[in-house]
Amino acid sequence: MKLLIIYGAPAAGKLTIATEIARRTGFKLFHNHVSIDCVKPVFDFGTMPFLRMIETIRFTMIAEAAREGVDLIHTFVYTMGEDDEHFARLIGSAEDNGGQVHLVLLKCTSDELKARIGNDSRLKIGKLCDPDAVGGSLAKFDLSSTYPGRESLVIDTTNTAVEDAADRIIQHFALADTPEAFQ
Repeated sequence: MKLLIIYGAPAAGKLTIATEIARRTGFKLFHNHVSIDCVKPVFDFGTMPFLRMIETIRFTMIAEAAREGVDLIHTFVYTMGEDDEHFARLIGSAEDNGGQVHLVLLKCTSDELKARIGNDSRLKIGKLCDPDAVGGSLAKFDLSSTYPGRESLVIDTTNTAVEDAADRIIQHFALADTPEAFQ
């Protein structure tokens, strides 16, 4: 099992690029909002029960996928320092069950993030869509550093096409392309 974790600031292109990689490789896409959307109807966003359930769903799903040999992509907004333990547990959920983990950090200029944040694709699935909120998060948190102690492929998506970013990731980690990638 291979787990590809694509992380970066909101609107850096994580889900868009992950969707393209999944289409081309056959990896299953377990993006950040799958677990959030599962828990949000029951527990208020950001509360302790909400956070515990999110972690339970993510860690359990990744561990089971590793045990069953299901290649998986997970997206995540990583905050340097604050999310280190969570990130380590994501990695451990795969590696402790026989999986391999590959990390990709997507970066983008703050002006481009603010321009993308209100896109229709984000609105449709209930993602953060407020330019002021993303600006505040960028000022308050370190959302652009690599996870310490592990190699991450870093891609600046400011002017990079989705297909080109997916190509780089697929080639860098020697992920298998499906035939439709070349059509």
